[in-house]
Amino acid sequence: MDREHKERTNRLINEKSPYLLQHAYNPVDWYPWGEEAFGIARRDNKPVFLSIGYSTCHWCHVMAHESFEDPEVAWLMNDAFVCIKVDREERPDIDSVYMNVCQLMTGSGGWPLTIVMTADKRPFFAGTYFPKESRYGRIGMRELVSRIKETWLSEPAKITESVEKISAALRDFSVRATRDELDETVLNACYDDLRERFDPVHGGFGAKPKFPTPHTLLFLLRIWRHGKLTHALGMVEKTLLHMRMGGVYDHIGYGFHRYSTDEEWLLPHFEKMLYDQAMLLIAYCEAYQATKNETFRNTAAEICAYVLQDMTMDSGGFYSAEDADSEGVEGKFYLWSQEEILGILTDDETELIRKVFSVKPSGNYHEEATGEETGSNILHMKRPLPEDAAELGMPYETCEALLNSAKEKLFASRKERIHPHKDDKILTDWNGLMIAALSVAARVLGDGSYQEAAEKAAKFIMHTMRAHDGRLLHRYRDGEKGIDAYLDDYAFMIWGCIELYETGFDMHFLEFALDLCETLNSRFLDPENGGYFLTPDDAERLPVRTKEGYDGAIPSGNSVMMYNLLRLSRMTGNPHYYDLALGIEKAFSEGVRESPAAHTMLLAALGFRLWPVSEVVIAGDLKGGDTQAMLSALNSEFIPNKVVSVREAGSRAPGIEGIVGFALNLSPHEQQATAYVCINRSCHPPTTDPVKMMELLTAS
Repeated sequence: MDREHKERTNRLINEKSPYLLQHAYNPVDWYPWGEEAFGIARRDNKPVFLSIGYSTCHWCHVMAHESFEDPEVAWLMNDAFVCIKVDREERPDIDSVYMNVCQLMTGSGGWPLTIVMTADKRPFFAGTYFPKESRYGRIGMRELVSRIKETWLSEPAKITESVEKISAALRDFSVRATRDELDETVLNACYDDLRERFDPVHGGFGAKPKFPTPHTLLFLLRIWRHGKLTHALGMVEKTLLHMRMGGVYDHIGYGFHRYSTDEEWLLPHFEKMLYDQAMLLIAYCEAYQATKNETFRNTAAEICAYVLQDMTMDSGGFYSAEDADSEGVEGKFYLWSQEEILGILTDDETELIRKVFSVKPSGNYHEEATGEETGSNILHMKRPLPEDAAELGMPYETCEALLNSAKEKLFASRKERIHPHKDDKILTDWNGLMIAALSVAARVLGDGSYQEAAEKAAKFIMHTMRAHDGRLLHRYRDGEKGIDAYLDDYAFMIWGCIELYETGFDMHFLEFALDLCETLNSRFLDPENGGYFLTPDDAERLPVRTKEGYDGAIPSGNSVMMYNLLRLSRMTGNPHYYDLALGIEKAFSEGVRESPAAHTMLLAALGFRLWPVSEVVIAGDLKGGDTQAMLSALNSEFIPNKVVSVREAGSRAPGIEGIVGFALNLSPHEQQATAYVCINRSCHPPTTDPVKMMELLTAS
C-alpha cells in the first residue's frame, strides 16, 4: 500500500477490533455494522456489501491485499455498495445468521464471508473468498461487483425474488425441532461413524484438511470409559500422538496451530487460536488420566506454558489468537533452514535436531501455489523420541536433555524474529474455555500455578466484564469493555466456574455459575421449544434469532449448557437444571440423529445423562493431608461422570451446605477426611480410605 493510501482512513479507525483496525486504511469506504450504514444504503438505494472475518485469518488477509487495498476495486465497491466490515469474533450473532445463509446458498462456508444484502439486512448473494481477477474457478471482484450493480439497477424484481426465497429458507432452517429424547442408539451411531472415518495411519477423521475437533476426542474417551471399547481409546491415542509429533504442533514455542492442510498433520495453517489450546489441553489431560502416557502429560504442560507465557495479559485475561503470517508470509516465523540451525546449535545438537525433526537441506515445506521446495523446514517428528534415541544408540534421558538444550537455543533465536500479529482482545467465551482447561490441568497435573492463572482470569471476567445491570459483556480491549454477551459467553464461563470450583472448592465460583444460569434462563431460554438462543431477548433484531446445537471448531453453547446443567443438577440437587438440560436435548434431537458426529459435545453430555453418575462429597479440612490425598486419588483416574464437592467442617467461609442442604449432615469420621459416595442415586457407607473410595467409583 502506498503512503498516500496509508495516510487515509475510513470509519473503522475508531473501532477497537484488531480486525477492523487492519482495514482502517483501505480505500474501501468501510462502515462498522450499525444504523448509519443501513440508513445511507436506504437513502442512496444501494445494496450492502458485508464482509466478515477475523484478524488472524490468512485468506482474509489475501482478499484484503488483492482487492480491498486496490484503489480500482475499492472505487467499484464504493460506487456500487455501502460496505460494512464485521469481526466475527466480536459479533458471532451476525456471523451465525449470514454463515447459515452462505451454507444454504452455496453448500459450504468459511472466512472471509462475503454477503450482499438489502438495506433491511436481507441477503441475496453469498460466498467466501473472491480473487481480484477471475481465477481458481471463482469470479473475480471486479467482475462480481459490476454484475451485482447491473442486476440491482436493471432487474430489481429478480433481487426481490431471491431475497424472499432466502428469507423463507432461513426461517425454515431456524425452527427445526422434534422434541424427542435421545437414547444410546445415537451414541453408538456416532461411534460407528467416527470409526468408519478414522485414519488408522495418521489419526484424525476424514481426508485433508484435518482439524483437531478435540470435543470429538472427549466423546470417544467417554464412550470408551462407559463401554470399555478399546478401539475408541485407540482412536484418541493415535490422533493425539500424531498431532503432537506433526508440524501442526509448535515444537519450539509450544501450542497448536489451527489445522493441518494435509492428512499427516505435517503442513499446518499456522495461526494459533486460544480456543484450540483450551480444548486440546482438556483432551490431553483426560487422555493422560485414561492412559498414563507421559507424552500426553508433557504436551498438556507445554500448552499451559505457551498460554501463560504468550497469551496472558497482566490483569489475568487471555488473548484471542496469533496470526499465521509475519512479514506478509504465512508460517515464516515458524520455519527453519538447515543453515540457520547449523549456525545456532552445536554439532551434536544439530545432528539430533535433524534426526528428530526430519530437517532436510532442501527443506520439507513446499510453496502452496507451485509445489516447489523452499529450503525451509517445518519441524516435525516421524516417531516418538524413545525410538529415535534407540536408533541413535543413546540413553533416552541423554537424548531428551540434549534435545531440550537445542530447543531452548532455537527458541531464544526465534524470539529475535519479527513475530506474527497478536489479536490482543479478550473474549469472555474463549476465556471461559481456558479457565475450564487450566482448572482441569491443575487437578490432573498437580500444578497450582494453573489454578492461580484460572482464578485470576475468572476474577477479571467477574469484576471487569460486567455491564451496569450485572450482565456479562463479550469483549475487552485497550482498556475498553463492550458488546453485550452471547450464549457462548455465559455457557463457557459457567463451565469454567464449575471446573474452578471442583479444583479449589471456592464457593464464589459455583455461586457465580448459578447466577449466570439465572440470567441465561431469563434472557436466552426458548421456553416453547427448549434450548437457548444465541442472543438475549433484548438484542438487536436480525433476520432470524439463531439457536445452534452444532459443534464446530468449538462446542456450541447449547451443548456445553446441557453438560453444565446436568452437572449442576447433581451438585445442587435442583431438578430444574435437569429439566432444562433435557429441553436442550429435545430441541436438537432431529439434527443429532441426522448427523451425530457433528454433535459430539452434546453427545458427551448425553452420556452424562444416560450413564451412571457418581456424586462425591468429602468432609474434612481442605488443606489437610488426608483431604488432599482423597482429592489426589480422584484426580488420578479418568472418571468423567462424577461431581465432587467438599464440606469443610468448622469453616466459617461459605460452603456447599449453603446450596445443598443435606451436606450439613456430612462430617468427618474420627477427625479424618471422609468420602460420601453415591452412584446413580444409591449411596454407599462413608469411608476414610481413598483406596476404598476409588474402588467404589471405578467399579461403576
